[in-house]
Amino acid sequence: MALLPARRLLLAAALGPAGRRLPRHHGNLRLPLLPEPLSSPSPLPAAVAAARLSSGAGGEPEAEGPNRATAMLRHLLLKLRATGPVTVAEYMREALTNPGQGYYTRRGGIGETGDFVTSPEISQVFGELIGIWYISEWIAAGKPKVFQLVELGPGRGTLTDDILRVFNQLASLISKCDVSIHLVEVSPKLSETQAQMLTGGKVQANPKDNSAYMKGISKTGIPIFWYRDIQDVPLGYSFYLAHEFFDALPIHKFQRTEKGWREVLVDIDPEVPDQLRFVLSPSSTPATEYFIQPEERRDHVEVCPEAGVIIQRLACRIEKDGGAALVADYGHDGTKTDTFRGFRNHRLHDVLRAPGTADLTADVDFSYLRKMTEGRTATLGPITQREFLKNMGIDLRLQVLLQNSCDTATQEQLRHSYDMLMNPKKMGDCFNFFALLPHHRLVHPDKEQKPEPKSPLPPIAGFSELLLK
Repeated sequence: MALLPARRLLLAAALGPAGRRLPRHHGNLRLPLLPEPLSSPSPLPAAVAAARLSSGAGGEPEAEGPNRATAMLRHLLLKLRATGPVTVAEYMREALTNPGQGYYTRRGGIGETGDFVTSPEISQVFGELIGIWYISEWIAAGKPKVFQLVELGPGRGTLTDDILRVFNQLASLISKCDVSIHLVEVSPKLSETQAQMLTGGKVQANPKDNSAYMKGISKTGIPIFWYRDIQDVPLGYSFYLAHEFFDALPIHKFQRTEKGWREVLVDIDPEVPDQLRFVLSPSSTPATEYFIQPEERRDHVEVCPEAGVIIQRLACRIEKDGGAALVADYGHDGTKTDTFRGFRNHRLHDVLRAPGTADLTADVDFSYLRKMTEGRTATLGPITQREFLKNMGIDLRLQVLLQNSCDTATQEQLRHSYDMLMNPKKMGDCFNFFALLPHHRLVHPDKEQKPEPKSPLPPIAGFSELLLK
């Protein structure tokens, strides 16, 4: 596919030297460093050993403060003694989002000084190309008068900040469009960080005129709103962004046994009363009956119901109001088994150890997301981050930055960041991109009354090969 003149100008205008910033320094990545367990682990205790292998339990012990390490654990131990074993989904929900001691509500360690680093923290180029993707789709849709960008789980706000810089570079193009930013964030700590980065801290808490819990104006004059749930975001023509969002949603884990499917649960270890362990449900659970498909061939399956609900909501909104959704995350197309793991201080961490002090994550099953759209939208992908960024023109952008940099150290950092994003052994093949779009974006509506040839549809950036001429 040749790069059309309009797209070439768009790329040049948005990513030209005038908008250049210094590349970012970065630490280690949140990558799956251990091999997957065997596809057919046997029932406990061997299944527990396999699960802990994937979860990083075999790593070296880490120093941790006694109070912080045990606050959430004490809460869970009391809960388990009162109710018995809980699902992995319930355990994740408590460990990550408990209002008092949850990881995201208390810590949320993104960045070099935290527990993991994301692509936007590696290089500004990542966010710039994402911004171009949304502008490209907005143009393909005929430049609607309203442009809502909704990001789910925006981290520190780095990705939105880079996208806003692209919007500012293209201010003349979108000047007649009502642009607004809507951030869905449950963490009070992270929302404060986002507000500081995007508005300089100039925000209004609990505005009375809408369902947002906070609002402000970006440094470039675009209104920004914060919500706790996607359902609170106003309806209307919108673009949705979920970067490393779905991988942190609670999952149910299931194991095939000689007696049929059983759900993996979390319980107190009877031999070590202040520690947790994985067990299998003695019989089938409601989740087992509902989420395991008859055609399933794997012996260990992870299902994320919340991801299914959210993707359904996005699909319904896009079907009704238009727009598109872009998902970027660790994932697979219905092929992997046990991917549940923890990260702390840029290292793999036992998921059952010191809950509330580590990030917990599981690869996204894109085949499940596709199924849960129920045909309301068209879907594209998943394709690797390396393919997507290459199709978006990252090589051209790197050349421009290198040509406009006389600093050898900066040039080396640019190449290093590029390698982190694109190398198949680093981030290039670990992350995938997946999109939801209206059906008419891929196929012209049938026009029985007018059989004349239809104009070609604009290509979808990122998901088709980009050839520069």
